[in-house]
Amino acid sequence: MKTLDYLHLDENKAAATVNALSQLLADFQVYYANLRGLHWNVKGKGFFNLHEAYEKFYNDAAAKVDEIAERILQLGARPENRYSEYLKVARLQEDGFEPTGHEGMRKVLETLSLLIEEEREVLALAQEGGDEVTAALMSDYLKSQEKTVWMIVSFLGQRPANHE
Repeated sequence: MKTLDYLHLDENKAAATVNALSQLLADFQVYYANLRGLHWNVKGKGFFNLHEAYEKFYNDAAAKVDEIAERILQLGARPENRYSEYLKVARLQEDGFEPTGHEGMRKVLETLSLLIEEEREVLALAQEGGDEVTAALMSDYLKSQEKTVWMIVSFLGQRPANHE
């Protein structure tokens, strides 16, 4: 018996959602590793606040990695767990970046933009397939990350693109 038989989801539509979730998982794993590097290697002005912020971000990313992998399992597929495989498909790249000042936060902001784009794709596919659970999960991620984007933009003193 398959999980999807009990969830009343179309197998083909669920497969499209799983593919998008797998992409998101790969990018979240790279994001997590990059955040650990930012946390460990931050230097300069604002060290204490940035060090703490990066820790908050990587803890959040770790929780999302687990949720995404579990949702893939719930949809009847197997999540990838090898970094070597993540790096083959991830849009994000490993980063040996050693941040100073606000540079690391700019990297986080760029990464969140990519993840938000991917989450919107997962959301659209989930909605198309009648998968309210995955749609709700992505909506929760978007709500949280849009607030984080606003906070980072404010921290960096940037104005929204349409006001520059």
